Amino acid sequence: MAIIGLVSSLAGFVKVRYLIDKAIIDNIVFRCHYRVTSAILFLCCIIVTANNLIGDPISCINDGAVPGHVINTYCWITYTFTLPHERGQPKGSHVAHPGLGNYVDDEDAPRYHSYYQWVPFMLFFQGILFYVPHWIWKNWEEGKVRMISDGMRGAMIGPKENRRDKVSRLVQYIMDTLHMHNFYASGYFICEALNFANVVGNIFFMDLFLGGAFLTYGTDVIRFSGMNQENRTDPMVAIFPRMTKCTFHKYGASGSLQKHDALCVLALNILNEKIYIFLWFWLIVLAVMSGIVLLYSSALVVLPSVRELVLKWHYRVGSQSEVALLTRKTQIGDFLLLHLLSQNMNMMVYSEVLTELCNKMYNGNNLPTAPSTLELSPIYPSEKLSKMGRETEA
Repeated sequence: MAIIGLVSSLAGFVKVRYLIDKAIIDNIVFRCHYRVTSAILFLCCIIVTANNLIGDPISCINDGAVPGHVINTYCWITYTFTLPHERGQPKGSHVAHPGLGNYVDDEDAPRYHSYYQWVPFMLFFQGILFYVPHWIWKNWEEGKVRMISDGMRGAMIGPKENRRDKVSRLVQYIMDTLHMHNFYASGYFICEALNFANVVGNIFFMDLFLGGAFLTYGTDVIRFSGMNQENRTDPMVAIFPRMTKCTFHKYGASGSLQKHDALCVLALNILNEKIYIFLWFWLIVLAVMSGIVLLYSSALVVLPSVRELVLKWHYRVGSQSEVALLTRKTQIGDFLLLHLLSQNMNMMVYSEVLTELCNKMYNGNNLPTAPSTLELSPIYPSEKLSKMGRETEA
């Protein structure tokens, strides 16, 4: 029951909120970092620490000269090892288990395994790392989108007159703070770059943690599944062995030094191998998506034509001249603010905001409120739109 309580506490990372309750200040890939990935890592941390799910994390057998609880504790807090040169030997005829055999000093060096002590701590630490960029951006953003879109989020925002008043106040704020949001936008793009650096860094961090075996872990497992069943070695067993050896030294009755070999069952590795194969695929996909988003954001900063295409996509009821005007009169910070607002409003309200913003930019700040974009606006007669189009082409 305690485990269920811990798992349920993670629901806040991934629960779906209505737009009217919480403003959206990032994109879906950004949310995959701090909500989905952090929740996955924290959940995995809870699972590997819940020893009662699979029994004791380690159980060792020896010749009986050392009490069982002593050898178990010793091998858990120190390390166990396998013999790489014995891994491909037939089980039952040449070796008792893959990677186990008689240890001879002049043969291949053993591979030591002590990572299992640190897996819960590493998973928890990585979960925090994936949350840090969101924490930085949330404090940088300071609730700006939430405050200026208050009462306008969600599917409907009330009567038409009330909507017009809120649209007018929002547009006036954008006009008053025009070209003053570039520092605001720089924080967002920096945090997107941190997301990409974080996911790539965590892939290499896991590779270092697992002794250089994580980078090719997923491809090795895929290759293993297509091999002949009689002539294949499971890479999951190689990295996360279920059976290992442990050596315990103690003094005998006469004071002589005695060495006792033990075979240890690492039941926890059944979970570890599944967790890390899932994390390999998820982090690879997340890294690719984050790289694409970073390239997209770079194009938005460098190329105004890309920003114009995005505005055309969100501003489907406006004219080409209006979109061109918005692109020409706004900077990257203004565009980012408008883009974030588009994620918090329905299409009709957002189009009204952009139309009135165009009216004020073209005609000045003293014009009356623009009508609904679903109607033909008298502020934009055809000759003015044609003139604006010619100016844009020039």
